[in-house]
Amino acid sequence: MYRIGELASIANVSKRTIDYYTSIGLLKASRSKSNYRIYETDAIDDLKFIEDCKKLSLPLDTIRKKLEIKKGITLDEKLLLQRVDFVHHQIKQLNNELSDLIFAIEKLNQEEKESFYQKLISESTCLVNSLNLLTK
Repeated sequence: MYRIGELASIANVSKRTIDYYTSIGLLKASRSKSNYRIYETDAIDDLKFIEDCKKLSLPLDTIRKKLEIKKGITLDEKLLLQRVDFVHHQIKQLNNELSDLIFAIEKLNQEEKESFYQKLISESTCLVNSLNLLTK
């Protein structure tokens, strides 16, 4: 269990950010006897998840829904279908972006190409591993 300052330090976010996420319901806190907010250890993962979603420019309401699904709070079939459609749309966008990148990379010299392709291969491996989770 962590107080807000400890959690902020571990998750590398400000106390104000944690306070805001708590006030809008993205994070849950209990109170100690001395009235300090106390966060469970899973708040670290939740914060990292929220910050990753923010990097993708997802709105806070979408992040809340994703967090609920992740935690098993919501198993609304309609919501899950929307999430699948959203991921499908993102994959299509990434494929288009990748096609554009490959076209541009092909114009580079061999050494530069290899550097870019190595980076793409490593990122693609992560994506493939994630997609493999769907087939299990």
